[in-house]
Amino acid sequence: MAADPGLFGPRSVTWQMHADPMMWIAGVRALYLQALHPRAVRGVHQNSAAFRMSKQGSRDAWGRLMRTANFVGTLTYGTTEAAEQAGAAVRSMHRRLSATEPATGERYGVDAPDLLLWVHCAEVDSYLHVLRRSGYPVGDAQADAYLDEQRESARLVGLDPAGVPGSRAALAAYFARVRPELALTPEAREVDGFLRRPPTPAVLVPVRALLWRQVAQLAYGALPAYAHELYGRPAPPPPAVTRRLRAAGRLLRAIPPTVRWRLPPRHILRAVERLGPDTRPAPYKLRRSAAILDGQEGTQGELRG
Repeated sequence: MAADPGLFGPRSVTWQMHADPMMWIAGVRALYLQALHPRAVRGVHQNSAAFRMSKQGSRDAWGRLMRTANFVGTLTYGTTEAAEQAGAAVRSMHRRLSATEPATGERYGVDAPDLLLWVHCAEVDSYLHVLRRSGYPVGDAQADAYLDEQRESARLVGLDPAGVPGSRAALAAYFARVRPELALTPEAREVDGFLRRPPTPAVLVPVRALLWRQVAQLAYGALPAYAHELYGRPAPPPPAVTRRLRAAGRLLRAIPPTVRWRLPPRHILRAVERLGPDTRPAPYKLRRSAAILDGQEGTQGELRG
């Protein structure tokens, strides 16, 4: 019996993209963007100590970061059963959580579809934007294929895939529709403060100054212009941001994949062990498929394993 390739499989765009080390910077950009939705960030703030400036908060924050990486890794590289179980656990947790609108006293669930959709769209937009801008070889048709594939991830957190943007055009239309709802709330300011200077044990303060500052600045610079306006902090000119993203991409991709993949949570190594060495994710596999996707409409399925 053939091994289970999981939700996406080794021929998918998702399989290749999610192995790229720039995903970490993309994840921070997603946090910046997600925080600009008042109801979404309020739900996180009222139910988590992740962004609170305390020693306990710092432990929660890094734990949250690793849990997110583990979830994305499980959905991408785990078996179908493992992905479904991870999705069920997230849905169960969200069902138990709610937040309060301070102006009206309204209680609302953090699993409200509009909030789940915002979080999903901010994530996939950030992953796609940062990787492409940093030089990862994702063509336009492949980008659409990726967004279409990611409807499966949206399903697992409780969304109806039919209502989730599955192309660049649909995603752009979604952001244009939601943009008037975005604002810099006190909770968003707290997220911004946390991401700029996360609570760190004293021994790691120099590392934060040298490395994390660069990550946070790159992620912030990669935000859309309207996000910079809302946060009220300037960003370098877009060409300078692009140059820095490309330089970071070259640097991180120079680290051998087998070294990078040994870091927790190690989903890629386990997937390759399960499916065979020819399933190793690699950018050149996207280059090979680009001509097929860019030249033929509706061939996204050819990428899926």
